[in-house]
Amino acid sequence: MTFQKLEDALITVTENSYRTTVPEGIDFPYIVWNDDGCSTIFSGDGKIVRIVIQGTIDLFTKTVDDPIFCQIQTALNNSGIGFYYNSKQYEEKTEIYHYEWIFEIPEEV
Repeated sequence: MTFQKLEDALITVTENSYRTTVPEGIDFPYIVWNDDGCSTIFSGDGKIVRIVIQGTIDLFTKTVDDPIFCQIQTALNNSGIGFYYNSKQYEEKTEIYHYEWIFEIPEEV
């Protein structure tokens, strides 16, 4: 399983792109992504022929309507990665805007 295409796309937006966790001391904005499931496609003889890895991409920023929002979508589109925008939350205590996308990457088995 490779996520290089996804990593490469997100790094074009900001070098502050991390899988699973963010190192201490990183300033906003930053991106966190991780895979969290998959779906399978079967052939007629009951064998799995393809899986689609699914996961989330999260942008954390202190700026409402941060231009990185559009840059993430453009980078994913340009890389041919399937995605959809899932949600936006505002965390009042920390004053952080949290945007979330769901991505899908197909893989042959």
